[in-house]
Amino acid sequence: MEPLLALDGLIAGWSQPVVGPVSLSLGAGDIVGLWGANGCGKSTLFAAVAGQARVFAGRVERAPGLTLAMQTQVPVRLAPLPVTGRELLGVAGADAAGLPPTLAAAAAQRLDRISGGQHQLLSIWAALAGAARLVLLDEPTNNLDPLHTALLGDLLAARRQDRAVLLVSHERAFLDAHCTRVLEIQPWC
Repeated sequence: MEPLLALDGLIAGWSQPVVGPVSLSLGAGDIVGLWGANGCGKSTLFAAVAGQARVFAGRVERAPGLTLAMQTQVPVRLAPLPVTGRELLGVAGADAAGLPPTLAAAAAQRLDRISGGQHQLLSIWAALAGAARLVLLDEPTNNLDPLHTALLGDLLAARRQDRAVLLVSHERAFLDAHCTRVLEIQPWC
């Protein structure tokens, strides 16, 4: 099977290199966790995959027509607007069918009236239930209590069959429990 994403000796950064070299390949069904110290370049690696950071060396190869969804460490919270969670899912092209009960209740409410954890999970659902075949999740466990962290693990497992997920977390136990493999990222030297 052809990979959805392949990184070959990637060195990336902004005005200068921050991370690399990194080589990895992801196919449908893969959930790959990125682990490393603060500042080692995990988020910069995401930005390079998304075409937002500078590639100094190596290659980023995406499958033809690959669609991508990316959630940053802090999901965008719109200014107080009368936008509901369900409307957010609609804008993201995400199917609301199958929302877990706790998310279904939050989806009916305005975004400015739900908790940070509810907003985090709705944003993750928007990425996983949309059309993207590659989903990048940067610190998806932020703002989540243990119950909702477990729910996140269930969402990842249920939505992985036709897509690949690349995620960053400082919670090594979460990565070990929910990823098909974990890659330790080293800063560029």
